[in-house]
Amino acid sequence: MKWQPMEKEDIPHANLLADVVHKAHPEDDAIFAERHRLYPGGCYSLIADKALAGYLIAHPWRLGPPPALNSLLGALPPNPDTLYLHDIALAPQARGLRLATAAVVLLIERAVTAGFSSLSLTAVNNSVGFWQKQGFLLVSKISEGAASCGEARSMVYPIISPLFSSAAQENP
Repeated sequence: MKWQPMEKEDIPHANLLADVVHKAHPEDDAIFAERHRLYPGGCYSLIADKALAGYLIAHPWRLGPPPALNSLLGALPPNPDTLYLHDIALAPQARGLRLATAAVVLLIERAVTAGFSSLSLTAVNNSVGFWQKQGFLLVSKISEGAASCGEARSMVYPIISPLFSSAAQENP
């Protein structure tokens, strides 16, 4: 199993997997299609035996309040500074294989290449501990997310620019 760029044909399969994995957080089929249209570079599929075993949807955003669950964006915000992880899901056969960690590494690489200063996400379903192990920092509780996602926490993974790091080393 390996993460690969999501093809448009994968989106209906991702929607079906989301319906199974995220029963408490349903989203309309149009959400993934729009995210893919707006930022295909942040959408990945996990394929196993020619079938979708997971997906990852991320897009540029501004640090601060996340997009509302199950809402169309219309457009990406001007001057985004973070790559926002909208959703990740793994089918049961793909769990326990460190594939979510591999997805985080993939997103970090994407964020660095695209020049974002961070990755951000909303942690739900008691997943804060997992994200902290991946290097994400807890920012705040999201009160408006509580009604639709249970306890929701805003988290961020700061990206230190190689340019900034070199300047800091040269000028201690």
